[in-house]
Amino acid sequence: MKNNDLKGWLYLLPAIIFLGVFLVYPLIDVFIYSFEEGYNFASGTYSGVGGFNFAYVLRDPYFLQALKNTLILVVITVPASTALALLISVGLSSIKALKNLFQTVYFLPYVTNTLAVGLVFMILFKQTPYTNGFVNIVLGFFGVAPIDFIGGPYWAKMLVLCLYTIWVVIPFKIIVLTGAIASVNPIYYNAAKVDGTSRWRVFTKITLPMISPTVFYLIITGFIGAFKAYSDAVALFGTDLNASEMNTIVGYIYDMLYGNSGGYPSFASAAAVILFVIVLTITCINLLVSKKHVHY
Repeated sequence: MKNNDLKGWLYLLPAIIFLGVFLVYPLIDVFIYSFEEGYNFASGTYSGVGGFNFAYVLRDPYFLQALKNTLILVVITVPASTALALLISVGLSSIKALKNLFQTVYFLPYVTNTLAVGLVFMILFKQTPYTNGFVNIVLGFFGVAPIDFIGGPYWAKMLVLCLYTIWVVIPFKIIVLTGAIASVNPIYYNAAKVDGTSRWRVFTKITLPMISPTVFYLIITGFIGAFKAYSDAVALFGTDLNASEMNTIVGYIYDMLYGNSGGYPSFASAAAVILFVIVLTITCINLLVSKKHVHY
């Protein structure tokens, strides 16, 4: 038994070393940097130790704007993308003809380069000296005045960012949910059919409970992914996200390290720790909720 345990640890050793070097050590390092005030990369020195970095970040209007944007993105895109993916997956599971073709079509946005998708969205929404954009042309048929979705009001830019994020993440969720629905034992559906159960009741009492672990997994990973959003905003609004008021927490961390206001690793580390705490808290809340609503 002891030899088997030793073999198991030997097999795990490469993964443990990898996680220790590239995950645990950087995480500890970031926590240390976050409390070192005025840390200088070049000299490796700092002026003091305390909570000034956190106080500065939490009062920084750029961080507060990034936090607001990220929270809006999380609250809108995670439920919306999961619900739409579930709806489409149920529809795909109920058809036979061309099912594989439809699955491939829905998965295409996921394997397409993020910046390329962002360019397409810019073409659809952006106003230029020559055109108001395809979306504004369509809205014009309904009597809606042209809206500058890329450089205009805040709500319009946030709408485009949310639509873009949903478009990018929904294909993966469709594939995962379609597989989960296909794995449900057909005996349950046959029994419901014999009893004359309505489709809605079949969905709420059989399908949804049986795939609830998968739905929960997608919600958790969706929250984490939305909190880490950055490339989506860059693809639509460029690299100067503070100017467009569309920065995210990850974008703020990057700017503090390498952007125009870069060179402040202590502030960037403090912001990273705050993000870590937010994500950890929401994940723990989801885990508590899942004990009542997820059926394994």
